[in-house]
Amino acid sequence: MSNQVQTVDGNTDGAGGHGAGGPEARGTANGPDWGAARAGRVDVPGQGHRTGGRPTMKDVASRAGVALKTVSRVVNSEPGVTPETAGRVLGAIEELGFRRNESARLLRTGRTATLGFIAASWADPDDVAVYQGVEGVAREHGYLMYSGSTDREPAREEGLALAMCARRVDGLIIIPAPGSHDYLVSEIEAGVATVFALSAPELGRADAVLPDARGAAQAAITHLAAHGHRRIGFVGGPAVEQHAALRDGYAQAMAAAGLPADPGGQALGAAALADAGLPVTAVFCASQALTRTALRALAGRADDPSGGRRVAVVGFGDFELADVLSPPVTVVSYDPVWIGYTAGELLLRRLAGQQAPPNLVAAPVRLIARGSAEFPPASGSLFW
Repeated sequence: MSNQVQTVDGNTDGAGGHGAGGPEARGTANGPDWGAARAGRVDVPGQGHRTGGRPTMKDVASRAGVALKTVSRVVNSEPGVTPETAGRVLGAIEELGFRRNESARLLRTGRTATLGFIAASWADPDDVAVYQGVEGVAREHGYLMYSGSTDREPAREEGLALAMCARRVDGLIIIPAPGSHDYLVSEIEAGVATVFALSAPELGRADAVLPDARGAAQAAITHLAAHGHRRIGFVGGPAVEQHAALRDGYAQAMAAAGLPADPGGQALGAAALADAGLPVTAVFCASQALTRTALRALAGRADDPSGGRRVAVVGFGDFELADVLSPPVTVVSYDPVWIGYTAGELLLRRLAGQQAPPNLVAAPVRLIARGSAEFPPASGSLFW
């Protein structure tokens, strides 16, 4: 590195230029000899040491007294450096405040050490918990994360995902919006690892980590049937993959228990739940939001002074305050942090070169009995 200051001719105000008719500035106790500077003869304090800008690996090598390749090996955790030499390099890195140039690493390896995370909604506690799980894996392996949300709008998801790919993220983890995900095919073929979480995508070319929907339905129906309920309804939502899997699981569980799963019991909404002629004594709700909707509708039934207790409720997914409502809500629960962590691990395996077929991981579920489902149909019910 040169220790001389190159000069630029021209008129400027202040020291170092040609003042308005003034003499050239000379060195004093408080500054360098600017005239000498124009002659190319000013020494920079700390010869051989950078005085401005970010330190480079060359600076580290100079400070540690080693070759540039040695610094590169230490920075990139490569073998071939003795502990004593590595210690000198690390000491120089600490002393100079050196930080690795990630742009240079991109040019060398084609990887940016960044991941993209796309949530359906940051207002959904499950999405936040999945993000926490992914972030845990990213932190452990030295990745940074871009993140965004879609409000479950397919166009916003596509725009976000492609924008992240344009910024060269190494992989994507997506809580998918409804609709096609074919826009990702070319990105996956180009090497962008992709994993879906919480809900299944309409794309069979990517890994996914989902709650065990069929296991959840089986647990809920078995539990309700054990308390004497035979007319059990399903409270679903829009025709998204997660609800479709739960609806299929519900139908299979009802058939396995020898119970009727008539179409009227599989299309229950808030209006049907509030109707005094509701043809079921228990319901299984396909999401936290739908469980809350069902509880509100049942609590408002004019024919039920007990606030809806005559209809047993099991929800899919635990939610805040479910355990303090009256009665507390029985749920089939799963761990969204585990789902996020597992999705992150799958992603990193793909980035490490795993070539296995797309992997579908079913997150374990468990029923938590709290009171909203642990009673028989009301005495005198038509559906006892």
